[in-house]
Amino acid sequence: MSGISPIASAMQQIQQMATQAAGDDTPDMNTIAESGASSGEFASLLQNSLKKVSARQFNGNAEARAFELGAPNVALNDVMVDLQKANIAFQEAVEVRNKLATAYSTIMQMTV
Repeated sequence: MSGISPIASAMQQIQQMATQAAGDDTPDMNTIAESGASSGEFASLLQNSLKKVSARQFNGNAEARAFELGAPNVALNDVMVDLQKANIAFQEAVEVRNKLATAYSTIMQMTV
């Protein structure tokens, strides 16, 4: 079981950083584990996270487009911050995917 603890710890840290970066109230891994989350709930959380990443990218691109068209209420610094947030959210999603793939591979290589 010593191999699972570092993975759980890493996933908890990733979730905490994601919650802080997103500024939302998505439950952390401890909350999910304590509530007895099923795989359906995990899939739902994953899908919601991907939707948030997509929404950030859409909003950033829409704001950039508005700035390019000369909208008076859109400042360049706001555009840059929103685009950077979208980029970070996407990079985070890629890293989570990579960690999940590595964890799956590690588990599949374990001998029973």
